Amino acid sequence: MTMQRWDPWADMLSLREAMGRLLEDSYVRPGVGGGTMAGSMALDVYEDADNIEVDASLPGMRPEDVDITVQGDTLVIKGQRKGSAERKQGNYLMREHRSGQFYRAIQLPVQVDADQARANFENGILHLTLPKAASTRPRTIPVTGSQSVQAPQVKSGEANDGQANGG
Repeated sequence: MTMQRWDPWADMLSLREAMGRLLEDSYVRPGVGGGTMAGSMALDVYEDADNIEVDASLPGMRPEDVDITVQGDTLVIKGQRKGSAERKQGNYLMREHRSGQFYRAIQLPVQVDADQARANFENGILHLTLPKAASTRPRTIPVTGSQSVQAPQVKSGEANDGQANGG
């Protein structure tokens, strides 16, 4: 039988790793691995020269359950998820469908023209097109030169006369 020396630091390291995983799963990455929380929604935000485009995943939602507001450079998407009726018979083995309010506010990189914004809801995806405000769009500024003073044009006969007189 081989005798093995006990190392208390090895046990402490595994406890530290376990606590690190617990804290990371609880605070750093909420919703990963455990389903989505009632207040979260996945967003894709991208821009082109004229618009900010936003895709929000809202599966099972209806357009009338979603409110969208833009104030300054902040976009707010909020609403209410309606839960299914509580079952009175039997026991839940798993219950991951959430109900309640959701709210997501993001700061946009530029001001947008909310009056011209468009929203489309299809297959659980909310697509927003937010035109950039005219003051934030890039503009091409034409460059003009100052009025140049034109040198007097010399007639070919005068040039020859001047050379003949000077030489």
